[in-house]
Amino acid sequence: MLNDVLIFKKIKCGDIETFEQVFRQYYLPLYMYSFGIIGRKDAAEEIVQELFYVLWRDRESLNIVRSMKSYLYGAVRNQSLQYFEHQYVKERHRENVLSRKLEASETTAQEQIEYKELQNIINRTLEQLPERRLRIFRMHRMEGRKYKEIAQLLSVSIKTVEAEMTKAYQILRQEIEKYTHAS
Repeated sequence: MLNDVLIFKKIKCGDIETFEQVFRQYYLPLYMYSFGIIGRKDAAEEIVQELFYVLWRDRESLNIVRSMKSYLYGAVRNQSLQYFEHQYVKERHRENVLSRKLEASETTAQEQIEYKELQNIINRTLEQLPERRLRIFRMHRMEGRKYKEIAQLLSVSIKTVEAEMTKAYQILRQEIEKYTHAS
């Protein structure tokens, strides 16, 4: 312990040779200790390197009251556990994101199925409309023609076009409501 106090004082005063001795003595054992906790070589190496960097950078303000060994191992343990916890949080976040994407894709697949069913109902309903009503409906909804233009092309009144469209919408609405209430 007395030797450790002297070592700390020398490092605190900027003795690079003493610091390098501590580095050489503890680097590999600390690396192995960290690796044993987190199981990743690159991360264990980074943790130990960061520890020695901080030790040198903050040497003047450090107030170490334990032995050198217990200080270094305690610091590596804490950093390794923090790293491990951080990785766990990242993994949980990744799993949450993936599960939301999976749910979204399932919803999208379900919506696509429902859309196709609804499209089939609309097509079957339109096929059952009387010829003139179907023709007016297609001219308006699929060709984008105005009621006035349709009336002129078919030689009927605008009121007739309006009435046929209203009837077509009513029939479609009834069939769609049957589908949505059955689901």
